[in-house]
Amino acid sequence: MGELQSVTELRPYGQIVFHLREQMEARGLTRNALCRLSNTRFEVVNKWYHGEVERIDADVLARFCFVLQCSVSDLIEYRS
Repeated sequence: MGELQSVTELRPYGQIVFHLREQMEARGLTRNALCRLSNTRFEVVNKWYHGEVERIDADVLARFCFVLQCSVSDLIEYRS
């Protein structure tokens, strides 16, 4: 195994990119509709929609995957 890296100093370590908007648009689904179908507050859906998620709630992610009939990798991507 390679040497473990730490994030104790600021340097490029990549980013998480969210694709909820694209998945919703492909299905013609509005944020309000996703709120109702996933039983999630609008503020939460809106943060995911705009890619402004600070902490990923596994339950919310599972609900989005269930409603959108997609996988986690369809909604979240790591870019180095």
